[in-house]
Amino acid sequence: MEQEYQQQLDDLFRKIEQLESVVRSQQQQIESQQQIIEAQQARIKQLESALAASESALAAAKKNSSNSSKPPSSDIVKPKKNGADKDNKDDANNNADNASSQRQRGGQKGHPGHFRPEFTADQVDEVFEYTLTHCPSCGTQLEDAGRAPSVIQQVKIVKKPVKIEEHRGLPYWCPVCQCVHYGPMPKEVEHGGLFDARLTAIVAYMKGICHASYSTIRKFLRDVIGVKVSRGHLKKILAKVSDSLEPVYNELKTILPQQSAIHIDESSLPENGKNLWIWVFETKLFSLYNIDPSRGSQVLIETLGKDFRGVIGCDYFSAYRKYMRDFNVVVQFCLAHLIRDIKFLCDQKDAATKSYGERLRELMRELFEIIHLHDGCDASVFTTLLQAKQSLILAAATLNVPATREAQNLAKRFLTHGESFFTFITNPEIEPTNNIAERAIRFVTIDRRVTQGVRGEWGRRFMERLWTVLATCEKQTRDVMNFLEECLLSFWHDESPPPLANANE
Repeated sequence: MEQEYQQQLDDLFRKIEQLESVVRSQQQQIESQQQIIEAQQARIKQLESALAASESALAAAKKNSSNSSKPPSSDIVKPKKNGADKDNKDDANNNADNASSQRQRGGQKGHPGHFRPEFTADQVDEVFEYTLTHCPSCGTQLEDAGRAPSVIQQVKIVKKPVKIEEHRGLPYWCPVCQCVHYGPMPKEVEHGGLFDARLTAIVAYMKGICHASYSTIRKFLRDVIGVKVSRGHLKKILAKVSDSLEPVYNELKTILPQQSAIHIDESSLPENGKNLWIWVFETKLFSLYNIDPSRGSQVLIETLGKDFRGVIGCDYFSAYRKYMRDFNVVVQFCLAHLIRDIKFLCDQKDAATKSYGERLRELMRELFEIIHLHDGCDASVFTTLLQAKQSLILAAATLNVPATREAQNLAKRFLTHGESFFTFITNPEIEPTNNIAERAIRFVTIDRRVTQGVRGEWGRRFMERLWTVLATCEKQTRDVMNFLEECLLSFWHDESPPPLANANE
């Protein structure tokens, strides 16, 4: 009996030891997990602290061109999606298009049609008439129908679209000078060389308007024109264009500070690994491009001077604010940029900030409703309505402002430069947005993307002159090819170039 009792005790002690071993193992696991939890809690607190200390950094990460002043090109800097996501998105888009859109391609019902005007009689080089004597169906002899003929005007390019000329200066011996003299050639032949003024202008047009590279131009000349030229010769051809446009460009640059309203924008322009800046100055009469290493206000001083008394339309970039402050210049800050910054507030999580942004956005919407009434509204009534809405916007922007950094920053902008967002009300020559300059700079950004920018001082001067002439001719609805040709001929004959703008107009 005693031995049996002892055996039970021994079994009990063994079970207790086993349980204690399990408990110790579980305690070790608990301690290990507790350390992990504490480390994770510390990391969470660290992240929360960083986010709380820099909410603007989190908000800035959500900025894009639709809710801030960031350019649309910045939107492409996003993580690449995998192939499956892209395929799913494409399928979804295709299904949505097929299901929801019943509109046919091309012109829509109820909208006026757009047709190319026919060539006039003096533009037609040759006329071909086709006749019938008998009915093609029954063979009856036909009579004059007394109606206008059926006409198809066809533009044809001949197989060899150029004419090759050979100019010879005949040699003459002078017995007195004891030397040979050659018959003088026309200056346009002597200076033009291989290409005449028209073909030289075409090469410049391809480089400027068509964003063509040297290789592309060489292929066009070889395959279409039938002339082979080297890259070095192409540069000489473009140099002639650049030299002929220099006086035209300098004239516009001289009269630029005399303009009453100028819209300005700038964008980066790469050059051999460096970052230059292309500036555009848009006036009612002309466009002027300027390439400079700087993006600062010094460019404005050098281009417009310290005594500029017109109005500048621009975005809220610091260079314009400095120029405005230092020289007391009147400015119209772009309302489109402002609306994007207001929209950014509407996307915030803070309820007060979001409400603040939505109030301002609604007032801006009402402001643009008034702006769109301009053509059908009396001038004095129109101005009164705009000024009343201006007062409401300024009050809403500066009173009862939430304490968040984003709201305070926008309120500070209104307190400091509020009136400069509404200069257009009393200066109708300036637009409320800077879209006119942004459209002008967009052409250059496309060229930058296609051609990878310029290379060297010569390239800068050539492109800014050519872009200026091309944009200005389009603004004035002038024939750019004729203008380029006239500039070349004037330059080769040592004559004044055709005027591109008049400061007194």
